[in-house]
Amino acid sequence: MSEDLNMDSASLTFEDFELSPEIKEGVRAAGFKVPSPIQAQAIPAVLGGKDIVAQAHTGTGKTAAFGLPTMSKMDKNSGVQLLVIAPTRELASQVSDELYKLGNRAGLRTVTIYGGMSSGRQVDLVSRGAQIVVATPGRLLDLLKSGRLRDFNPAHVVLDEADEMLDMGFLDDIQEIFGYLPVERQTLLFSATMPDAIRKLAKRILKNPEFITVTREETTNKDIDQQYYVIEEYERDDATVRLIDAQDATKTIIFCRMKKEVDRLATTLISHGYLAKGLHGDMEQRQREEVIKSFRSGKIDMLIATDVAARGLDVSDVSHVFNYHIPFDAESYVHRIGRTGRAGKKGVAITLVTPMEFRELQRIKKTVGTDISHNMVPSRNDVRKSSLNRLMDEVKKQHINDDAAEVLSVLEEEMDISQIAFKLLSLAMEKQKVTGPEKIGIDAQKVEKMLSRLKNDSGSYQKRRGGYRGRSGGGRSQSGSKRQGGGRSGGSGRSQRKDRY
Repeated sequence: MSEDLNMDSASLTFEDFELSPEIKEGVRAAGFKVPSPIQAQAIPAVLGGKDIVAQAHTGTGKTAAFGLPTMSKMDKNSGVQLLVIAPTRELASQVSDELYKLGNRAGLRTVTIYGGMSSGRQVDLVSRGAQIVVATPGRLLDLLKSGRLRDFNPAHVVLDEADEMLDMGFLDDIQEIFGYLPVERQTLLFSATMPDAIRKLAKRILKNPEFITVTREETTNKDIDQQYYVIEEYERDDATVRLIDAQDATKTIIFCRMKKEVDRLATTLISHGYLAKGLHGDMEQRQREEVIKSFRSGKIDMLIATDVAARGLDVSDVSHVFNYHIPFDAESYVHRIGRTGRAGKKGVAITLVTPMEFRELQRIKKTVGTDISHNMVPSRNDVRKSSLNRLMDEVKKQHINDDAAEVLSVLEEEMDISQIAFKLLSLAMEKQKVTGPEKIGIDAQKVEKMLSRLKNDSGSYQKRRGGYRGRSGGGRSQSGSKRQGGGRSGGSGRSQRKDRY
């Protein structure tokens, strides 16, 4: 991308790109107007035929960044021209759905290939004339090795979330897959981080790529209000329920570390009257798809998930993201909170931490380079007052139902108007009962002392050892509302990750 275009990217619109008329029509139908930073840099490079290595996080608009320019080059009568390889079934489905929405005005057909579904059906759909295939590595490699994907010569190949594929152990599969693909192709690699293994892979499969990096200022969304609350370990559930009530959270994602925490917390929230469901790797594929569909459509408004199960999950209008436990590292934190505050809308990210986890939070704050404000969990009385204020506002705005006069007339035969009003308000207030103890969390003075002690400890440690390296002396591996706690596991490794997710 040229320096001039980079300087003027803030004023760019999608109309400024040399996209095909049909794809521009799809962009307009999707409501896209101003490209994100990754789109502003990647689209011209891809239109120019360059291979690219792009470092950007989830939620920055990567699918449109590679989808719009590649689809603009397609001939709907030339078979599969775009292959997107994604690490999980959920992400593959999300990418496929978005590419379909952007490309259907151009008559482009998309097929998703992943395990757990009929491979015969998937192969049949491809053979009927799909232009775009989005696939997970395992199923794709099986089909390529068996020769069932005939005349499979995509001109454009995208590796999406490459670092996640590395984490999940797919690197060997990816390298083998490229042995079946055309030598002459355009290859686009997207990754949130750039470990050495991904850099080496890029050197092997890309030709003179253009490197694109979305800076930290661009990946830290200023539309997200980031908050943390210091609590005791046993208060996690009460704090979560209290904050959901206090913040009037609507569409919410709550991240847990382990599958058993997801199931337990989902049950707890349902018992409190919330429309909630869990999402994790032990669920059958059809179950997971049904949960995501329900969340997207609004049948449920609270999703409790592990990081891997929610990887690539793209749902609009998420108002709140909760970190039930603090993420293992800064990258996971950015991935999680990126599910809210999208498309110019405001969002809230809430992290619960105990005193034992306080140092980890400060490390994440420093690494991400963002402001995470400390707030106190509201008392039961505070939430009750705010609920009453919301109720009064709702009453003032409430449209009068056509049948209200008839109901009032019947009630007036037995009660006076004041009694009726008191009873109706009491009925509404019964539905807004605030549960849990009066006070939750550690008071502000103790938190200030913790911060002060942390600064002093850090300074003395740096003088003694030349810099703080953490309690273990090293880094941490990345693991991958309508009404209706646990410790940290140490270690790393793929087998442990499967147990968690």
